[in-house]
Amino acid sequence: MTKNPVVMIHGAFCNPLAMQGLKAAFEAAGYRVTTPCLRFHETASPPAVLGVTGLADYAADLEDEIAALDSPILLGHSMGGLLAQMVAARRKTAALVLLAPSPPWGVAPATLAEIAAAQAMFLHPGFWTQVLEANRDIAFSQSLNCVPRAMRETVFDGFVRESGRAMHEIMHWALDMNRTTEVDGAAIGCPLLFVTGREDRVNSPQTVARAAARYGDRATVEVLDGRGHWLIGEPGWEDLAARLLAWLKKQKL
Repeated sequence: MTKNPVVMIHGAFCNPLAMQGLKAAFEAAGYRVTTPCLRFHETASPPAVLGVTGLADYAADLEDEIAALDSPILLGHSMGGLLAQMVAARRKTAALVLLAPSPPWGVAPATLAEIAAAQAMFLHPGFWTQVLEANRDIAFSQSLNCVPRAMRETVFDGFVRESGRAMHEIMHWALDMNRTTEVDGAAIGCPLLFVTGREDRVNSPQTVARAAARYGDRATVEVLDGRGHWLIGEPGWEDLAARLLAWLKKQKL
Protein backbone atom coordinates (compact mmCIF):
# COMPACT_ATOMS: atom_id res chain seq x y z
CA MET A 1 0.00 0.00 0.00
CA THR A 2 1.33 3.43 -0.92
CA LYS A 3 1.84 5.59 2.13
CA ASN A 4 0.66 9.18 2.36
CA PRO A 5 3.40 11.74 1.70
CA VAL A 6 4.83 13.49 4.76
CA VAL A 7 5.68 17.19 4.96
CA MET A 8 7.92 18.11 7.90
CA ILE A 9 7.79 21.78 8.92
CA HIS A 10 10.63 23.16 11.00
CA GLY A 11 10.25 25.70 13.77
CA ALA A 12 11.46 29.23 14.47
CA PHE A 13 15.17 30.04 14.22
CA CYS A 14 15.65 26.75 12.35
CA ASN A 15 15.74 25.32 8.85
CA PRO A 16 15.15 21.82 7.41
CA LEU A 17 18.42 20.51 8.87
CA ALA A 18 16.67 20.39 12.23
CA MET A 19 14.35 17.70 10.87
CA GLN A 20 17.00 15.46 9.32
CA GLY A 21 16.82 12.74 11.97
CA LEU A 22 13.05 12.34 11.77
CA LYS A 23 13.21 12.57 7.98
CA ALA A 24 15.64 9.65 7.80
CA ALA A 25 13.52 7.57 10.20
CA PHE A 26 10.33 8.15 8.22
CA GLU A 27 12.03 7.44 4.90
CA ALA A 28 13.38 4.18 6.32
CA ALA A 29 9.77 3.29 7.17
CA GLY A 30 8.73 3.80 3.55
CA TYR A 31 7.38 7.37 3.59
CA ARG A 32 8.17 9.98 0.97
CA VAL A 33 9.22 13.01 3.00
CA THR A 34 9.44 16.67 2.03
CA THR A 35 11.17 19.18 4.32
CA PRO A 36 10.41 22.67 2.97
CA CYS A 37 12.49 25.62 4.07
CA LEU A 38 10.46 28.55 5.36
CA ARG A 39 10.96 31.81 3.51
CA PHE A 40 14.41 33.42 4.06
CA HIS A 41 15.59 30.61 6.38
CA GLU A 42 18.09 29.20 3.88
CA THR A 43 20.98 31.34 5.12
CA ALA A 44 22.37 32.77 8.32
CA SER A 45 22.32 36.23 6.69
CA PRO A 46 18.74 36.79 5.48
CA PRO A 47 17.50 40.04 3.93
CA ALA A 48 15.98 42.73 6.14
CA VAL A 49 12.52 41.93 4.74
CA LEU A 50 12.49 38.80 6.89
CA GLY A 51 11.69 41.07 9.83
CA VAL A 52 8.26 41.89 8.41
CA THR A 53 7.57 38.46 6.93
CA GLY A 54 4.68 36.93 8.84
CA LEU A 55 3.13 33.57 9.52
CA ALA A 56 0.58 34.13 6.77
CA ASP A 57 3.50 34.34 4.31
CA TYR A 58 5.01 31.12 5.63
CA ALA A 59 1.63 29.38 5.47
CA ALA A 60 0.98 30.54 1.90
CA ASP A 61 4.34 29.16 0.81
CA LEU A 62 3.55 25.85 2.48
CA GLU A 63 0.16 25.67 0.79
CA ASP A 64 1.90 26.04 -2.56
CA GLU A 65 4.37 23.35 -1.52
CA ILE A 66 1.69 20.77 -0.76
CA ALA A 67 -0.77 21.73 -3.52
CA ALA A 68 0.22 18.77 -5.70
CA LEU A 69 0.30 16.26 -2.83
CA ASP A 70 -2.59 13.88 -2.25
CA SER A 71 -3.73 14.01 1.41
CA PRO A 72 -0.35 14.67 3.00
CA ILE A 73 0.56 14.10 6.62
CA LEU A 74 1.82 17.36 8.13
CA LEU A 75 4.43 17.07 10.88
CA GLY A 76 5.48 20.31 12.52
CA HIS A 77 7.75 21.28 15.39
CA SER A 78 7.10 24.36 17.55
CA MET A 79 6.19 27.22 15.18
CA GLY A 80 6.00 24.55 12.48
CA GLY A 81 3.26 22.86 14.48
CA LEU A 82 1.21 26.05 14.44
CA LEU A 83 1.80 26.46 10.71
CA ALA A 84 0.66 22.87 10.17
CA GLN A 85 -2.65 23.70 11.84
CA MET A 86 -3.07 26.89 9.81
CA VAL A 87 -2.45 25.04 6.55
CA ALA A 88 -4.62 22.05 7.48
CA ALA A 89 -7.60 24.36 8.05
CA ARG A 90 -7.39 25.28 4.36
CA ARG A 91 -6.02 22.13 2.70
CA LYS A 92 -7.08 18.50 2.92
CA THR A 93 -4.66 16.57 5.10
CA ALA A 94 -4.56 12.97 6.27
CA ALA A 95 -3.18 13.66 9.75
CA LEU A 96 -1.34 16.23 11.82
CA VAL A 97 1.64 15.30 13.99
CA LEU A 98 2.43 18.29 16.20
CA LEU A 99 5.61 18.30 18.28
CA ALA A 100 5.72 20.91 21.06
CA PRO A 101 3.51 23.12 18.87
CA SER A 102 3.01 26.84 19.33
CA PRO A 103 -0.66 27.48 20.12
CA PRO A 104 -3.05 29.22 17.71
CA TRP A 105 -4.85 32.51 18.25
CA GLY A 106 -7.02 32.54 21.36
CA VAL A 107 -5.16 29.89 23.35
CA ALA A 108 -3.81 31.61 26.45
CA PRO A 109 -0.42 30.59 27.87
CA ALA A 110 -0.86 28.41 30.92
CA THR A 111 2.30 29.25 32.88
CA LEU A 112 3.87 32.37 34.29
CA ALA A 113 7.12 31.49 32.52
CA GLU A 114 5.41 31.65 29.12
CA ILE A 115 3.77 34.96 30.00
CA ALA A 116 7.09 36.38 31.22
CA ALA A 117 8.86 35.30 28.03
CA ALA A 118 6.27 37.10 25.93
CA GLN A 119 6.49 40.27 28.03
CA ALA A 120 10.30 40.25 27.89
CA MET A 121 10.11 40.71 24.11
CA PHE A 122 8.96 44.29 24.70
CA LEU A 123 12.36 45.13 26.19
CA HIS A 124 13.39 45.40 22.54
CA PRO A 125 11.18 48.16 21.07
CA GLY A 126 10.18 47.59 17.47
CA PHE A 127 11.23 43.94 17.50
CA TRP A 128 8.11 43.11 15.47
CA THR A 129 9.72 44.68 12.37
CA GLN A 130 13.23 43.38 12.92
CA VAL A 131 15.24 40.33 11.98
CA LEU A 132 15.91 38.56 15.28
CA GLU A 133 19.02 36.65 16.24
CA ALA A 134 18.76 33.61 18.48
CA ASN A 135 19.93 34.34 22.01
CA ARG A 136 22.39 31.70 23.20
CA ASP A 137 21.55 31.93 26.90
CA ILE A 138 17.81 31.81 26.29
CA ALA A 139 18.16 28.92 23.85
CA PHE A 140 20.27 26.92 26.29
CA SER A 141 17.92 27.44 29.23
CA GLN A 142 14.57 27.29 27.44
CA SER A 143 14.70 25.34 24.17
CA LEU A 144 17.70 23.10 24.78
CA ASN A 145 17.35 22.48 28.52
CA CYS A 146 17.02 18.70 27.99
CA VAL A 147 19.88 18.51 25.48
CA PRO A 148 23.18 17.42 27.09
CA ARG A 149 25.45 20.42 27.72
CA ALA A 150 28.12 18.98 25.44
CA MET A 151 25.63 18.99 22.53
CA ARG A 152 23.98 22.36 23.04
CA GLU A 153 26.65 24.41 21.27
CA THR A 154 26.45 22.22 18.17
CA VAL A 155 22.66 22.50 18.02
CA PHE A 156 22.78 26.25 18.57
CA ASP A 157 25.33 26.69 15.79
CA GLY A 158 22.65 25.39 13.41
CA PHE A 159 20.16 28.11 14.36
CA VAL A 160 19.33 30.90 11.91
CA ARG A 161 17.64 34.29 12.26
CA GLU A 162 13.90 34.71 12.59
CA SER A 163 11.13 37.16 11.76
CA GLY A 164 10.16 39.60 14.49
CA ARG A 165 6.68 39.80 13.02
CA ALA A 166 6.25 36.03 13.19
CA MET A 167 7.36 35.98 16.83
CA HIS A 168 4.98 38.82 17.64
CA GLU A 169 2.07 37.00 15.99
CA ILE A 170 2.78 33.88 18.03
CA MET A 171 3.61 35.36 21.41
CA HIS A 172 1.27 38.39 21.39
CA TRP A 173 -1.73 37.13 19.45
CA ALA A 174 -4.10 39.26 21.54
CA LEU A 175 -2.54 42.37 19.96
CA ASP A 176 -2.91 41.04 16.41
CA MET A 177 -6.07 42.56 14.99
CA ASN A 178 -5.64 40.42 11.86
CA ARG A 179 -5.89 37.24 13.93
CA THR A 180 -3.14 35.78 11.77
CA THR A 181 -2.82 32.57 13.73
CA GLU A 182 -6.53 31.92 14.14
CA VAL A 183 -7.40 28.35 13.21
CA ASP A 184 -10.90 27.05 12.51
CA GLY A 185 -10.70 23.77 14.38
CA ALA A 186 -13.91 22.52 12.79
CA ALA A 187 -12.25 22.77 9.38
CA ILE A 188 -9.67 20.16 10.38
CA GLY A 189 -11.31 16.76 10.26
CA CYS A 190 -8.24 14.54 10.37
CA PRO A 191 -6.72 12.91 13.46
CA LEU A 192 -4.16 15.00 15.35
CA LEU A 193 -1.32 13.85 17.58
CA PHE A 194 0.11 16.39 20.01
CA VAL A 195 3.41 15.38 21.60
CA THR A 196 5.02 17.52 24.27
CA GLY A 197 7.83 17.21 26.78
CA ARG A 198 7.02 17.54 30.45
CA GLU A 199 10.06 19.82 30.84
CA ASP A 200 9.16 22.07 27.90
CA ARG A 201 9.77 25.69 28.94
CA VAL A 202 8.67 27.23 25.62
CA ASN A 203 5.24 25.71 25.01
CA SER A 204 4.24 24.05 28.26
CA PRO A 205 2.31 20.76 28.33
CA GLN A 206 -0.61 22.65 29.86
CA THR A 207 -0.72 25.13 26.98
CA VAL A 208 -0.40 22.34 24.42
CA ALA A 209 -3.30 20.53 26.10
CA ARG A 210 -5.42 23.69 25.84
CA ALA A 211 -4.73 23.85 22.11
CA ALA A 212 -5.50 20.16 21.65
CA ALA A 213 -8.82 20.52 23.50
CA ARG A 214 -10.13 22.60 20.61
CA TYR A 215 -10.19 19.49 18.43
CA GLY A 216 -12.15 17.27 20.78
CA ASP A 217 -11.75 13.53 20.39
CA ARG A 218 -9.87 13.95 17.10
CA ALA A 219 -6.81 14.93 19.14
CA THR A 220 -4.50 12.70 21.13
CA VAL A 221 -2.04 14.27 23.58
CA GLU A 222 1.11 12.51 24.75
CA VAL A 223 3.39 14.03 27.38
CA LEU A 224 6.90 12.60 27.51
CA ASP A 225 8.71 12.57 30.86
CA GLY A 226 12.22 13.97 30.91
CA ARG A 227 11.81 15.69 27.57
CA GLY A 228 11.92 19.37 26.70
CA HIS A 229 11.17 21.58 23.72
CA TRP A 230 13.87 20.19 21.42
CA LEU A 231 12.06 16.86 21.04
CA ILE A 232 13.41 16.46 17.51
CA GLY A 233 17.04 16.23 18.60
CA GLU A 234 17.22 15.37 22.28
CA PRO A 235 18.70 11.99 23.26
CA GLY A 236 15.97 9.45 22.63
CA TRP A 237 14.59 11.16 19.54
CA GLU A 238 14.73 7.74 17.85
CA ASP A 239 12.15 6.49 20.36
CA LEU A 240 10.04 9.52 19.52
CA ALA A 241 10.24 8.65 15.82
CA ALA A 242 9.14 5.09 16.57
CA ARG A 243 6.22 6.40 18.65
CA LEU A 244 5.08 8.68 15.81
CA LEU A 245 5.33 5.91 13.25
CA ALA A 246 3.34 3.56 15.50
CA TRP A 247 0.59 6.17 15.85
CA LEU A 248 0.42 6.65 12.09
CA LYS A 249 0.22 2.89 11.62
CA LYS A 250 -2.69 2.82 14.06
CA GLN A 251 -4.40 5.45 11.88
CA LYS A 252 -3.75 3.16 8.86
CA LEU A 253 -1.60 5.84 7.23
